[in-house]
Amino acid sequence: MRRLPLPAPLEHLADTQARCVSREQLREHGLDADLVARRVTSGAWRAVGPLAVVLHTGPLAAAERRWCAVLGTEGVLGGLAALEVHGLRSWDREEVDVVVPRSAGRAGPAWARLRTSTRRAEHDVTRRGGLPVHRVERAALDAASWSSSPRTAGGLVAAVVQQRLTTAERLLAAAEEVRTGHHRREVVAVLRDVACGSQALSEVDLVRLCRRYRLPLPVRQARREDGVGRTRYLDAEWLRPDGSRVLLEVDGVGHLDEAHWYDDLLRAAEITRAGEVLVRLPAPALRAEPERVAALLRRLLDPSAGAVR
Repeated sequence: MRRLPLPAPLEHLADTQARCVSREQLREHGLDADLVARRVTSGAWRAVGPLAVVLHTGPLAAAERRWCAVLGTEGVLGGLAALEVHGLRSWDREEVDVVVPRSAGRAGPAWARLRTSTRRAEHDVTRRGGLPVHRVERAALDAASWSSSPRTAGGLVAAVVQQRLTTAERLLAAAEEVRTGHHRREVVAVLRDVACGSQALSEVDLVRLCRRYRLPLPVRQARREDGVGRTRYLDAEWLRPDGSRVLLEVDGVGHLDEAHWYDDLLRAAEITRAGEVLVRLPAPALRAEPERVAALLRRLLDPSAGAVR
């Protein structure tokens, strides 16, 4: 669709904001309410709530939805929406979390999830591509607090560290500053385990299982080289009394598709050395059948041991 001519400064602003602008920005650039109304009525533009306008009527991409949510609420992108902007993968949501003052109205697009807050610390806010967003630590702890369950909250903060958006130490320090929120105990416990070497929530589950059943703690993320010299990392590794090693890989649901399955099997064969035992376990088993997993590990780590004591 042909773009209607705009003043050059407004054209530049619109391009930096994914073609989404506020009505106040339009007024500041000389476009009064009547002109905006005519362009919306003619089908050239789209009104998104009372405060934002999209300068086209086509489908809205993720960036446009974020800008509309922020401009339409005068808030700050937070939670999972902010983490996605910072680079978090595999936690996408249709709703866009926007944090607004508790006194703010409830206006905004249908896909904006308004989160009220009395915390307005300026150091929590940064700009990414012009968007006002919460920094990783604030966004992660908020998103964990808004999660539906303690496990989801723990998995989220583990993923934030695993994907190197921040460190467990920084998240723990941020959690000490704000000693409230849902699922805080689980979040702090997971972060402490992650700080000690766990990467994914499945590794946290493994460490907890070992402590519960008095199994030796493994070396986590041990480095190996595969058949072509690439560095690989093992989920867990134990040294047995006879000097041999037990290797463990914990597979989540993402390993079930054909591409992952093929690569995982070849990788496992390449990194296993003579005399070593490699075990692959499904991640849910660590939670659903911990006694069974503990018995298996005990037998492998010490063949003279019997059932779980």
